[in-house]
Amino acid sequence: MAVAGTPAHGPLAGVRVVELAGIGPGPFAAMLLADLGADVVRVDRPGGTGLAVNPEYDITNRNKRSVVIDLKAEDGPARVLDLVERADILVEGYRPGVAERLGVGPETCHARNPRLVYGRMTGWGQQGPLAPRAGHDIAYIALTGTLGMIGRPDEPPTVPANLVGDYAGGSLYLVVGVLAALHHARATGVGQVVDTAIVDGAAHLASMIHGMLAAGGWQDRRGANLLDGGCPYYGTYETADGKYMAVGALEQQFYAEFVELLGIEEYADARKDLARWGELREAVAARFKTRTRDEWSAVFEGSDACVAPVLSLREAPAHPHLAARGTFTDHGGITQPAPAPRFSLTRTCVRTGPALPGADTADVARDWDVARLTGHGLMKDDSMKDGD
Repeated sequence: MAVAGTPAHGPLAGVRVVELAGIGPGPFAAMLLADLGADVVRVDRPGGTGLAVNPEYDITNRNKRSVVIDLKAEDGPARVLDLVERADILVEGYRPGVAERLGVGPETCHARNPRLVYGRMTGWGQQGPLAPRAGHDIAYIALTGTLGMIGRPDEPPTVPANLVGDYAGGSLYLVVGVLAALHHARATGVGQVVDTAIVDGAAHLASMIHGMLAAGGWQDRRGANLLDGGCPYYGTYETADGKYMAVGALEQQFYAEFVELLGIEEYADARKDLARWGELREAVAARFKTRTRDEWSAVFEGSDACVAPVLSLREAPAHPHLAARGTFTDHGGITQPAPAPRFSLTRTCVRTGPALPGADTADVARDWDVARLTGHGLMKDDSMKDGD
């Protein structure tokens, strides 16, 4: 059954989530839960998070609702705990120990709601020598060896935005973790803490490569391997107009089609000859420089050569395949990625734009039956009993 006032869109309809506002991977994880239909209430702090993005454009807060609570105020923790009592999942991204000092740590929350799944999102994790230290995505992936794999061998490692650490190694693992713990809580009635560390997730993402390294099939250096740009038929090449094409013709049948369409059939036997890889790379690069990106896109259109144009963020939504699938959507004047993945029965969509801080206080107070949110309903015998 869907939560009152919340459209029943997505497989998580009826699941209630409290998000303690932060930046980066926590909000993205909460957005994914909201995209899947959960009723996510973001507890914003007075004055915001310090992120220099206009809240109207912060789409990681789409499909959510917002209330503003000052956790450092006398009644702040009690108001959050009122929400916690009615929630299935809580998501927080503070440094270890901060939530406890604010009066909303796992022990206090579980005393109010034993079934609660308490999701913790950090870079270094809850334990370890670096746990209390500050950090950002780039440092986390650097330490795990992930950053060192990316880029050309004669240049510094390439920074992959904050996608590999914050979102892949962090947000996605948090979502998997809290949903697994929710499954357990619903079966047993017992909640638990999910300790999601970006270093753990980023390391876990490289599981296959660690196996290849142990087997001798991966060299522990950049630009020397099958999937890191070392292979001449798995990489990017500049075109005549200064744009790029991406090539991923790994298997024999795809490679054969690739060299034929590129017009370098004389290199058909160079695929497995490592001694010829340098020569092959030069030939591929020279051919791609003879035509524009759009011209090469037309050449490889409809083929199985595994070649695609490298598009910019603004170009991507207009690509015919992505447009046909609705991979991007427009909502409130903002072009943005549509919810993913897709479900045959419990369809998902962008229901609302970014939640503006405090804009939904009255609705949440009504729907979650938490009168204290609006300053009403504070009982004289419970004014300070929870977490203060």
